Amino acid sequence: MHPTLRLLCTLPLVFAACRAPATTEDPAPLASPVRPLSAILGQRVLVAPLNHLREVDALGWTQQIPRSREFMRAFDDAFEAELVARGLKGRWVFADALVQAGRGSPSYAVDPYALAATPLRGEQVVADTRIGDPLATQLRTMIALQEAARLVLIPLELRFDKLADGRGLALLRLAVVDARLGEVRWIGDVRSAPTSTFSREILTNLAAHSADLIAAP
Repeated sequence: MHPTLRLLCTLPLVFAACRAPATTEDPAPLASPVRPLSAILGQRVLVAPLNHLREVDALGWTQQIPRSREFMRAFDDAFEAELVARGLKGRWVFADALVQAGRGSPSYAVDPYALAATPLRGEQVVADTRIGDPLATQLRTMIALQEAARLVLIPLELRFDKLADGRGLALLRLAVVDARLGEVRWIGDVRSAPTSTFSREILTNLAAHSADLIAAP
């Protein structure tokens, strides 16, 4: 074969060899969405009250809460204030309105402070998990009293964890449930900023971080 012809024939192989290493590299990991719940902004969502406060923690912070129900409602107020400040007033329905709707239909009412949400606290619960009764019926009843509602945002459990450096933080297990289908749309944990001492400020910080999943400040 003529030398020039032989060179032309081998060039494609050389170029292919030069490009080959690029095909063996692992693809870059996809970044997690900054606001994984932003898709529900335009929908009518019921925001249930905080369902449970874990009673024991390694820091002893829970023991510093004299009235747990009052503490839980303080979180509800802080979370509502954050969401309202981010433009959701009038579109989303909060605890007081849920209670008021129940008073208007006492034979058809559900106490939003007594949702049977314990099964959703388990680590095995993921998106697309079906929910059973009595919670499924409770949520269907709640949305039936609210026009055009379908989704319920449930703060399932607040707990305190101790970090390796001795500081602590609050964690909130949060779920979005499609009440019509009886199905979990999203579920995850939200963390507050670490702190060395317990104070009520941890609630406002946790409420802000929770609202960050949905809308910008």
